[in-house]
Amino acid sequence: MKPLPTLRQLRYLVTVAETLHFGRAAEQCLVTQSTLSAGIQELETLLRVRVLERRTKRQVVLTPLGEDIVARARRILADAEALVDVAAAAAEPLSGPLRLGVIPTIGPYVLPRVLPAVRDAYPDLKLFLREDQTARLLEQLGDGRLDVALLALPYDVGDLETLPLWDEDVVVAAPADHPFAALARVPEEALAGETVLMLEDGHCLREHSLQACSLIRRPGANESFQATSLNTLVQMVGNGLGITLLPRSAVPVEVGRGAPVVVRDLEMARAARTVALCWRPGAARRRDFRLLATLLKDHAPEKAVVAPDR
Repeated sequence: MKPLPTLRQLRYLVTVAETLHFGRAAEQCLVTQSTLSAGIQELETLLRVRVLERRTKRQVVLTPLGEDIVARARRILADAEALVDVAAAAAEPLSGPLRLGVIPTIGPYVLPRVLPAVRDAYPDLKLFLREDQTARLLEQLGDGRLDVALLALPYDVGDLETLPLWDEDVVVAAPADHPFAALARVPEEALAGETVLMLEDGHCLREHSLQACSLIRRPGANESFQATSLNTLVQMVGNGLGITLLPRSAVPVEVGRGAPVVVRDLEMARAARTVALCWRPGAARRRDFRLLATLLKDHAPEKAVVAPDR
């Protein structure tokens, strides 16, 4: 029988690849540095290749072949964890550890509403949250570092499974003394002459907002500032530097902080994005993800159009 690496050796390798530091990797694996180093050496001997280049006694870099092996190791570990999850899910729904990724334009406005209900309904669930931009969450989901992600569509998620939760529109946020404050609804064409403050590239809300408002996107058109958070955008608007577009779910949190900002619906309001759960095809915990989806739908933001069960 062909000798195979152990899951422990693969875990050591993946952790070293993520930290690029033997000492920190050993701490995360709860072993001594000498134990971790010996495990990596045994793995390299078994594979007959070098996967790491040691720069110092503690710091390392991956070889080109090592990067491919680490990617495969992540998939193997994810499959092994899924095997355990199958057994756990059969015994008790939504129990044990669950790694949930969420994008920054959803997490602060949705999770505080739903997490108390999750804890009450499933006290044995240990939920680990990771907030990041969509592209990085999808990468972590694909290689097994996350179990499920809460994202906004449309977005190319490849072959991952998605479960739509609700549709959400965007609203206009303007300085309190802006002419928009006198309007009940803002005509879409009125945005063309405004300085529109947007999130930086990489945030999918940027594209969703532009598409929902049918704004013509040209390099530099209507944009003089790019922010990393909705809170920064609202503060900039409150200081009279322009207007912005916010997902409706963010309004109670961001505009409720006392900023001199008014919020108005668009005259031709339409859905800007679909909030959805996303997971790997064939995931063992699909039943758990659907239970989580039900709780999320039960606590959907006001005026959100909840998707029918499927």
